Amino acid sequence: MNILIAISSKHHSEPTLKAGMKVANAFNASSTVLEVGEKINEFSMKEVYMARERIESWNFDRPGVDVLEWAFNFLCKEKLINDSSIEKGFPKNTLVENSSRRSEVFLEKGKAKNISLIIRNGDIIEELRNEVQSGYYDVTILGGSKSGNLSFDMVQYIESSIFIVKNFQTKKKNKILLAVDSSKGSKKAIKYCVGIADAFNIEVDIITVTQDVKLRKVNQNMAEYASKFLRKFNIKNKIILEEGNPVDVIPKKAGNNHILVIGSSSRGPIKTFFQSSTPIKILKKCNCPILVVK
Repeated sequence: MNILIAISSKHHSEPTLKAGMKVANAFNASSTVLEVGEKINEFSMKEVYMARERIESWNFDRPGVDVLEWAFNFLCKEKLINDSSIEKGFPKNTLVENSSRRSEVFLEKGKAKNISLIIRNGDIIEELRNEVQSGYYDVTILGGSKSGNLSFDMVQYIESSIFIVKNFQTKKKNKILLAVDSSKGSKKAIKYCVGIADAFNIEVDIITVTQDVKLRKVNQNMAEYASKFLRKFNIKNKIILEEGNPVDVIPKKAGNNHILVIGSSSRGPIKTFFQSSTPIKILKKCNCPILVVK
């Protein structure tokens, strides 16, 4: 598995990076920490290329390097990278430019699986989307924006599953709220739930919300399937059967003390744009971390 952890600043990204590395370790996944810095205009890039031989003496950094250095120091503090890399410090001089908008640092293998540090410069939506497409990531992890609009766009247009670390408190003991129904995405969400439960060592509440009486039995069967699947991995769980509109019921049940795991809608991106899918409607109402599994 390949996981992308998107960070935004030195001051607000610690919960995102901490949660992301826990998830990566639970899935035994390769992980990439990505910072999207401000766009570098063409004139600035020409200046950089002309002065390349003098950059070290000027101590010049492209936008975003300081945040990437903060991430490196965080990984050192958590003992997640090789001891020799920790001793050498942040390898800024080995930053490799893949293109004018993308630079990468490879770190030696440590306690975690392969870790890469990447800077992209430009529009955050475009650069994240390009990175996911080129890197074949299974899960993209990012912090929740206050407005929710960024998360909304990510869920619609990023091809990987997305874990939004919204109002995540590292010291708080949460549960997982696993939302299942008759849709195709539920079984994959159940599998991912195992990794999340293992990462945070927490129990699972399995919820199914039925709005159409005809689907009550099939939804209940999916909840029972989920419970049986989780028990195979010794994950404690209970089933919650509810009736009503999932968009109203699930955020209320999730509150601020759960991590919500839900499968994505099967709607295409065009339909989703004009008529939001159920997971996106739920996402906009939720006040907790949420994993949308695709």
